[in-house]
Amino acid sequence: MKAAISSLVTSKNLSLHCPSSPLSRSALLHSKPLPLSSSLFSLIPTKTHHQSRTNLTKRSHFHNNTTSFSSIMASSYKPEQARAPPALPLPAPPLTKANKERNIAHARKAIEEAASKGAQLVMLPEIWNSPYSNDSFPVYAEDIDAGGDASPSTAMLSEVAWLLKITIVGGSIPERVGDKLYNTCCVFGADGKLKAKHRKIHLFDIDIPGKITFIESKTLTAGQNPTIVDTDVGRIGIGICYDLRFQELAMIYAARGAHLLCYPGAFNMTTGPLHWELLQRARAVDNQLYVATCSPARDAGAGYVAWGHSTLVGPFGEVLATTEHEETIVIAEIDYSLVELRRTNLPLQKQRRGDLYQLVDVQRLNSE
Repeated sequence: MKAAISSLVTSKNLSLHCPSSPLSRSALLHSKPLPLSSSLFSLIPTKTHHQSRTNLTKRSHFHNNTTSFSSIMASSYKPEQARAPPALPLPAPPLTKANKERNIAHARKAIEEAASKGAQLVMLPEIWNSPYSNDSFPVYAEDIDAGGDASPSTAMLSEVAWLLKITIVGGSIPERVGDKLYNTCCVFGADGKLKAKHRKIHLFDIDIPGKITFIESKTLTAGQNPTIVDTDVGRIGIGICYDLRFQELAMIYAARGAHLLCYPGAFNMTTGPLHWELLQRARAVDNQLYVATCSPARDAGAGYVAWGHSTLVGPFGEVLATTEHEETIVIAEIDYSLVELRRTNLPLQKQRRGDLYQLVDVQRLNSE
């Protein structure tokens, strides 16, 4: 299978091709989302001479005197009482859908490019149609079940999957269901039909002092079900970003016969360098299957900066294809016969100690 991963930011696209015995071809689309609407303000630094520094010092002294005088005036004149009721703070600038539409169009172009290079499976990044922030999730959220105009992102994925006759693991987008929001990945078959929908099970609630704090649960609700789906390009288990950290989910997918695990994700600049590739290789080698990840490209000016490095890992833990942090399309061959080969080389499934430990698949157990 030929697979593609793509990072989208601008129109700068780079292809990496790692040949092996092809069963199918896949693409990972590594992208940078645009904010809904933003005003750009530039400060242009210039070289300052010594005389200017002297003047700046004098101004600073004057400014301090002015500040002190202003404080006296404020306490005397009570400006806070000059409006009854008190003046309201300025509201946030209105947001438009213009950049969301650009993100959708940009993703479509990248998918079409990947398919033109032979990809049969295309994967997008986590939250590819929206900035990654709790403020943005409610604004960009779509009603996936309603479809059509209520979910332009998935409508595009459905249409392009059908037109190009490819399977798409559609990264993830914010999903609205009633008063709840989810981080949701949709999988579309070559017929354009929605084959599976995975809602992120493990929410990204972390606090590393001095580095990063992010609490997804402020806005998002956790999904309740593992998601495994049969497609034209094999049986795929789906996780989203933080789901990658939980080996139990990957083990359940392996026990359900998955050939490939797909994790759209956006690790950050703190955890990414240490854990991103490590976790992918661990999930692959522990379960002796393929693991593919797709990250947004890095935007150093964003509120949340992604590590990037979309990657495909083989069942022996080998990195088959990867990229840096810029926008690109990574194309690589996936040969599922290697799954059986590696499981023959290292017959872990036959060597597990069921007399000592057991992994329980609660969903399957309850459905029987």
